[in-house]
Amino acid sequence: MRAPSSSAVQALQRHCQDTRQRQLRELFAADGRRFEKFSLEGAGLFLDYSKNLLDEHTVALLTALAKEAGLEQRRAALFAGDRINLTERRAVLHTALRMPRDAGLELDGREIVQEVHAVLDRMAAFAEQVRGGARPGWEGQAITDVVNIGIGGSFLGPKMGCEALRPFVHPRLAMHFVSNVDGHDLDAVLSRVNPATTLFIVASKMFNTAETMANAHSARTWFLRHAPASALPLHFVAVSTNAEATKAFGIAPENMFPFWDWVGGRYSVWSAIGLPLLLSIGIERFREFLAGAHEMDEHFRSAPLERNLPAILALVGIWNRNFLGAASVSIAPYHQDLRSFPGYLQQLEMESNGKRVTRGGTPVETATCPVIWGDVGTNGQHAYFQLLHQGTDVVPVDFIAALRPNHALPGHHTLLLANCFAQSEAFMRGKNADEVRRDMQAQGLPDDEIERLLPHRVFPGNRPSNTILMHELAPRTLGALIALYEHKVFVQGVIWDVNSFDQWGVELGKVLAQTIAGELTQQADPAAHDSSTNGLIARAKAAM
Repeated sequence: MRAPSSSAVQALQRHCQDTRQRQLRELFAADGRRFEKFSLEGAGLFLDYSKNLLDEHTVALLTALAKEAGLEQRRAALFAGDRINLTERRAVLHTALRMPRDAGLELDGREIVQEVHAVLDRMAAFAEQVRGGARPGWEGQAITDVVNIGIGGSFLGPKMGCEALRPFVHPRLAMHFVSNVDGHDLDAVLSRVNPATTLFIVASKMFNTAETMANAHSARTWFLRHAPASALPLHFVAVSTNAEATKAFGIAPENMFPFWDWVGGRYSVWSAIGLPLLLSIGIERFREFLAGAHEMDEHFRSAPLERNLPAILALVGIWNRNFLGAASVSIAPYHQDLRSFPGYLQQLEMESNGKRVTRGGTPVETATCPVIWGDVGTNGQHAYFQLLHQGTDVVPVDFIAALRPNHALPGHHTLLLANCFAQSEAFMRGKNADEVRRDMQAQGLPDDEIERLLPHRVFPGNRPSNTILMHELAPRTLGALIALYEHKVFVQGVIWDVNSFDQWGVELGKVLAQTIAGELTQQADPAAHDSSTNGLIARAKAAM
């Protein structure tokens, strides 16, 4: 974030000291237009942020902070293709992946939007052949199962998308996702599929990701126990840029779908990494998915900051994190098909902004990304919502819901929305001692029992939350929802002055694991580890 000495930060600190004791229920009682003042709409999404401890002056100060941090200039640099990923000297252009075909954007003298659509056209042609049965397996039977082998963004995005858009999937194609190097993951999938009707997608940019390639080679070995080597090109395709390695694996060059170094893994579902989603929902729905994200891009690019959904969502998060001290954020989708969305956001937010040095390499002077966690809301109500209501930590919540369901079961959606709205109200209002006492008196409890139970039944309230609504969960609105959070991450990275687009912290464990893997198989001399690591290696080798 800007240095504590900056005028914007100091103004917010003074404002926080003056206002942090306010009660949300009193703010609502004092202003009948509070909901109207603190809600926004754009790209098919509606954001209610009125249940946060803020007022119009807070928003003005946060907007001033964003301008002081150069958000508008950094936003322009993002969309222009400047190399804002400083440590890797790369542009960050996931927004180009959802630009319409007639848009233009040059990078290093190349027209990249046309390159994007050329790959998308190849993906569409391949997907329609598989979906229509014109590209069968080696025995002539139509493909029935697709196994995506990837990790990180190559796994989380496609899996989340296929689950979220369940009502739109192809009825014949079952989608499976393998990411864990733990063999139980792949074994569970292989036990359920027929090699003659299964298509494998190996997603690895350089075709050398350790976990992905271990799973890919095991899947290849399993397949070749049932089929001739000549069948490999019909059952294995790659999302990669390494043509030589994919060919050596047995994948035909025409079955390799590339993407670019300006596409970060956690921002890659819009690229060829999204091939499983395209196979599942078809090219027209996939284009709607891209169009929803592009609509949010245009909103983020053009709307004034105080009316800008990603900017406001980010700035409210900054207020809660850096001024009110919230160390985590819970994501609560009230939609079963969004069950993997909290996990998707974990990578998007924490891998992007979980940084301790600024873009210039100096230690940050404030807290950066909070811990992101959650589950579908109705499950959470019967699990960890207890902590959110009465625990010692204040945890802001993002509620996400669709106004209309994708099913015809009567009564369910009304109950679902009632729970969503009731929880956000309960977090805001709480229940004070007088209210609890009156309820127990109405139940006829004796005075001594009331006084004994009273502390246990009081809810402090004043717990902040946002509510994000969409008309229904569909390809367009899912695209807009993901892009909303992508741009939120960007805004917060600008405020914290960190590089949101590298992930060096992911690499250290991978490097150490390569060394230890050799030691566990006795293919390398033991390295000098600490006594704990040496002891664990010894116990593992003894059990093998």
